[in-house]
Amino acid sequence: MDFSNANNTKILVVEDDAYMQAILLEYLSADYETRISADGIDALSFLQNGNIPDLIIADLNTPKLGGLDLIKQLKVSDFFSAVPVMILSGEESSEKRIKCLNAGAEDFIVKPFNPAELEARIKVVLRRSSKLNSVI
Repeated sequence: MDFSNANNTKILVVEDDAYMQAILLEYLSADYETRISADGIDALSFLQNGNIPDLIIADLNTPKLGGLDLIKQLKVSDFFSAVPVMILSGEESSEKRIKCLNAGAEDFIVKPFNPAELEARIKVVLRRSSKLNSVI
């Protein structure tokens, strides 16, 4: 599914777990155009086809290309370096959180998460990047 409506905020979710995909799609699709990619390679391919989201939410440990490596790929790109990235992870490792934030992640959220907190953090990231439409 490609992003089609330019008036809505677009979120690309990079998540390999089907259950977590369903939860994120359920919560996010009410307010955002949401697209799911199962791994970082699929996400990069989607981006390279001209689909630029307002935010990427990536799992830290997806197959083929995980969240940290995805951030590194995005930040060296002239086209994608400005796209904010939030990391989701089942690991509560301070070291991994620091690595992701230092690599360019806007936020790091530990699973399981409170959907209301995720929504609030999404709004903060979008406000920072001046991409928040009228979702407040």
